[in-house]
Amino acid sequence: MVGRSSLSRRRFERLVRRALATLPEEFRGRLENVAVVIEDEPPEDMPDTLGLYEGVPLTERSLEDVTLPDVITIFKGPIERTCHTEEDIEAEVRLTVLHEVGHFFGLEEAQLE
Repeated sequence: MVGRSSLSRRRFERLVRRALATLPEEFRGRLENVAVVIEDEPPEDMPDTLGLYEGVPLTERSLEDVTLPDVITIFKGPIERTCHTEEDIEAEVRLTVLHEVGHFFGLEEAQLE
């Protein structure tokens, strides 16, 4: 599918922030040590990736762990190419953000479906 809509970087960032704001406070509060970043494109070996979680899921941490901040990356280019309208982009951004946040909380792919 060839995307027909692209958004300014600022508009796309607002969509990501809005998606994060829809999380219940009990979950949002646990994301304080998680960086959410936007990149135009994923790594070359992952061309169709819409989002990526990098870190140690909460379910795998122990009290002794010293961990770097986790990172959720949302990839603007693949999302825009997948979608036809701004409404589609907004829905896909929300779904992608929730999917990657789910990985942070320890959910596996099958559970996220």
